[in-house]
Amino acid sequence: MHKILKSKRGISPILATLLLIVIAVAAIVITYAWVITFTGSTTGQAGVLLYKDNVYWNSTGTETIVIYVRNQGTSDAEINAVYIGTTSTNLELQGSVSYNPSSKLVYANGGTIKITVTKDWNVDTTYYFKVAPKVGTALEFNLRSPPS
Repeated sequence: MHKILKSKRGISPILATLLLIVIAVAAIVITYAWVITFTGSTTGQAGVLLYKDNVYWNSTGTETIVIYVRNQGTSDAEINAVYIGTTSTNLELQGSVSYNPSSKLVYANGGTIKITVTKDWNVDTTYYFKVAPKVGTALEFNLRSPPS
């Protein structure tokens, strides 16, 4: 038994060095691929940055809420849906919505869109809004309607 153990030899120092180099290069390639994928997806999503410019509560005639949205991102955004509710958990998709421009596009680098929502609203009540583009992060905010 003792003779068998003496006959086994380890790998040569050259082979061990080559093996360590291959492992290190593989780790670098995997890390590089992950970083490129991560930064590519993150910057693509950051292309649309919506901000609330102004909100106007219209109580003359048909009650409407007019929302002005600005895109500070580097990519054009197309508005997909508008949600409004009295809490952040009960947002309702709004069906009676008009857009100016009617294409629903908010151009990059400061472009604006006027969103008019026909909705009965109560005075001095906090409403929660969500303006969802087709691509990118939705604009979410809350605002108290004006007192009577």
